[in-house]
Amino acid sequence: MTMIHLRNLTLQVMSWTTGLKWRRSASPDHTCIKSKTTDPMVIFFTSGTTGFPKMAKHSHGLSLQLYFGVSRKVLQLKATDVLWCLSDPGWIVAIIGTLFEPWTAGSTVFIHHLPQFDPKVIVETLFKYPITQCLTAPSVFRMILQQNFSSLRFPTLEHCITGGEAVLPEEQEKWREQTGFLLHQLYGQTETGLTCSTARGSQVKPGSMGKAIPPFDVQIIDDKGNILPPNTEGNLGIRIKTTKPIGLFISYENDPVKTAKVECGDFYNTGDKATIDKEGYIWFLGRDNDIINASGYRIGPAEVENALAEHPAVAESAVVSSPDPIRGQVVKAFIVLTPQFLSHDPDQLARELQEHVKSVTAPYKYPRKVEFVPELPKTITGKIKLHELWEKEFGQMQLQ
Repeated sequence: MTMIHLRNLTLQVMSWTTGLKWRRSASPDHTCIKSKTTDPMVIFFTSGTTGFPKMAKHSHGLSLQLYFGVSRKVLQLKATDVLWCLSDPGWIVAIIGTLFEPWTAGSTVFIHHLPQFDPKVIVETLFKYPITQCLTAPSVFRMILQQNFSSLRFPTLEHCITGGEAVLPEEQEKWREQTGFLLHQLYGQTETGLTCSTARGSQVKPGSMGKAIPPFDVQIIDDKGNILPPNTEGNLGIRIKTTKPIGLFISYENDPVKTAKVECGDFYNTGDKATIDKEGYIWFLGRDNDIINASGYRIGPAEVENALAEHPAVAESAVVSSPDPIRGQVVKAFIVLTPQFLSHDPDQLARELQEHVKSVTAPYKYPRKVEFVPELPKTITGKIKLHELWEKEFGQMQLQ
């Protein structure tokens, strides 16, 4: 196995043929250590969007699941592909985008050292180099769309994949209008690797994160592990009995209590709320503790965020619950404005956005509280740190 260390790297394209040259020049003397599929291989830290990060321990089975379930069926990589994965190498998505997937397919790995996400540099890179597939978080595509570039018709780009948070249908449509193709959404966790996807060449349902990836049996379940019918809100579960699928994490390191807590009947409970339609497409609603209970109504933040995204004033938003003495909780929206709306009267604009959400969703779902912010708190992978917004509203009690 070739180990590549990237140090003080500004830009490097590594090809499969280069790897073969290194292997031929390496010493033939080595010691092979036999391992089992179930042996521990790696520990990843979770992103920590809803609390402190956890250590998820994976077995060697993760590499097999990624190769057979993702490289062949989801990305459908070819030897002629050049894949650019804009992820920090410490996260599980980097294993997908820079190790197992392109290398097992014989594809080229494109690597660019970016101190921070700069949409101008990203767009210039996509025009300059023969990148055919790009994998990154929705926030990166969102930043590119907000810059109003004169052209996003990249000469060699063929396929864009995104995951890590919900993708708004409006963002998928805008990306299609400007580039010529849709964003294909992936879903997974640090604990599971990739679980659901809209495979390349399959139908894209804007807003859906696609179908289950084999060997995972993904169902919508209640709090006792019973399977719910299509189009019913519930917990996103992965079947673990009688046989635990390869690719699912072994345990949270040194924390058997948290490991046992995520088991729900015959399923691993992801902690995400979702629905599934009759064709097997899955629709993400939010984390279990994201759901807002206002006067008896259960409101998913993603639907409110989708509605806000349709308004030209909204560059980005995050919707959370906020305490209310009468209703218990109400919907609150933290909103980053587009440049042309920064000078507008904030009270009037807040009322306009509230009326807009009422008109496209339902009257009870509109954000009763609106706060305009210069930016949203994010992890280094670009995910919104919801726990910081909850703490701002509730203090520590939301984090218990």
